[in-house]
Amino acid sequence: MTQVFDEHGRVHPATIILAGPVTVTQVKTVDTDGYHAAQIGFGVQKEHRVTKPRLGHMKKAGGIFKYLREERTLVPIETKVGDALNVADVFQPGDTVQVSAISKGKGFQGVIKRHGFHGGPRTHGNKHAERSPGSIGAGGVQRVLKGTRMGGRMGGDRVTFRNVTVLAVDKEQNQLILKGSVPGRRGTLVEVRGV
Repeated sequence: MTQVFDEHGRVHPATIILAGPVTVTQVKTVDTDGYHAAQIGFGVQKEHRVTKPRLGHMKKAGGIFKYLREERTLVPIETKVGDALNVADVFQPGDTVQVSAISKGKGFQGVIKRHGFHGGPRTHGNKHAERSPGSIGAGGVQRVLKGTRMGGRMGGDRVTFRNVTVLAVDKEQNQLILKGSVPGRRGTLVEVRGV
């Protein structure tokens, strides 16, 4: 993350994303696959780390990619296999996008951090149960009801931020500068979609 000044001198928190170029590795149509979609490849991978079937599939596009993702569309795709899509071709400053990624994993957390419980009182006979969940439901059921909010693994989920504004597009370095934060740690694969 960084901060960016606009033309009026206001400062905005910003996140810089390396966004391409992505290469079209496969085009799916209703005739062949039953739906319209484009498979795109991103990142560079060493050849010995890729299986032979996947290697043959990607070599048609002219590269060995670390990530392959498919994007469905409602209309036929205009691009062909091997076409490169740059960030400046897709996004413009001022566009509104949605950003999806895997959020940071936070390990095993209690109910106060994970679900926002307020905890118990510090006094009046309370000794070791300040941050405990308290009662977990009706008595006599003899089991924990599904969906009961308890301690457990937190983070590591797919999270989507909507209505994120594009502040700037750097065509030379293929960077996308978005307003605010995005989910995930540094190096996380992020999916940016136009709204």
